[in-house]
Amino acid sequence: MEFKPEKKLGFGLMRLPRNDKNNAADVDVEQVKKMVDLFMERGFTYFDTAWMYNGFASERVAKEALVDRYPRESFTLATKLHAGFFNSLEDRDKVFNEQLNKTGAGYFDYYLLHGIEESMIGKYEQFDCFSWLLEKKEAGLVKHVGFSFHDTPELLEEILTKHPEMEFVQLQLNYLDWESQWIRSRACYEVAKKHGKPVIVMEPVKGGTLANVPAEAEKLMKDYAPQASIPSWAIRFAASLDNVMVVLSGMSNLEQLNDNTSYMQDFVPLNEEEKKICFKAAEIINNQIAIPCTGCSYCTEGCPMHIAIPQYFSIYNEDMREKLDEKGWTINFTNYEILSSKFGKASDCIQCGQCEGVCPQHLTIIDFLKDVAAHYEH
Repeated sequence: MEFKPEKKLGFGLMRLPRNDKNNAADVDVEQVKKMVDLFMERGFTYFDTAWMYNGFASERVAKEALVDRYPRESFTLATKLHAGFFNSLEDRDKVFNEQLNKTGAGYFDYYLLHGIEESMIGKYEQFDCFSWLLEKKEAGLVKHVGFSFHDTPELLEEILTKHPEMEFVQLQLNYLDWESQWIRSRACYEVAKKHGKPVIVMEPVKGGTLANVPAEAEKLMKDYAPQASIPSWAIRFAASLDNVMVVLSGMSNLEQLNDNTSYMQDFVPLNEEEKKICFKAAEIINNQIAIPCTGCSYCTEGCPMHIAIPQYFSIYNEDMREKLDEKGWTINFTNYEILSSKFGKASDCIQCGQCEGVCPQHLTIIDFLKDVAAHYEH
């Protein structure tokens, strides 16, 4: 590909700051403007959004905070078509045209078929989405075409062999998932590299999991580099891979953005000792994490019982790291009560399975909700 961002950090517009923490669409636009300004000021240009991010508000916020305030050629904008939001050839264009309208961008630098996995690839093929993407490129409405991917390296191999016209792949890649039997980050990365496709990294901090690591893992990192933030290890791990074009970070406040840009302005790849520390940290984390949820919230949009699935999993994970036999109670029991007064309880799950159908991590959400209910509702 002839165009690549000058710097390897991208701004993921997926976990934007909110005015109301219980309403994903109620984005604190003024804070986002400040974040965008600092990002651009420090020489970063890549922004990533999607149709359903932040309760379908992300693309609109991109217009207000970025597109309306900066020359179009000064930044790079990526967005996506998700299989859950079209059911005809016409629907593809309805979504695309509305994305152009919502963002006001005129064209997209990068456009992706969103979250391809075994259950979705048939739909993208049925509605000829790969050819459709090329048509958008020929029309000048898209500069670069690719897809994001959540499945096995074998399926990735199949897709890239069949569709060599795809220019890049977006993968979940972090040191915790590098050798995961479920995510298989390393193997997927190696398939993309074999096919000569640059990689855009999503979930480098795994939804915040790698920003708040267990004390034992944190000590390893702080003993080696006292001034480095914990998330910086995860971002730098992904950015150190030679076939990685840009690493997306879903930054939720100015503090996170300031930290990420501080060490990515003049990026220094990890050395061998730092890589070893990352993998040792992964072992420690894997021994403690109960539910490997990234908090993407894909599961909540269609939940008929309005269950706050990622929030419940987050507080449950916190409690599972505690020595509950000694404490007996944590503040998360109160947090659960507060959340369940506004959302469905974990036990309200009717086991319809829609959440499991869209989960990029392929979690057994129904079973995990039973664990949450048993923990907090007894």
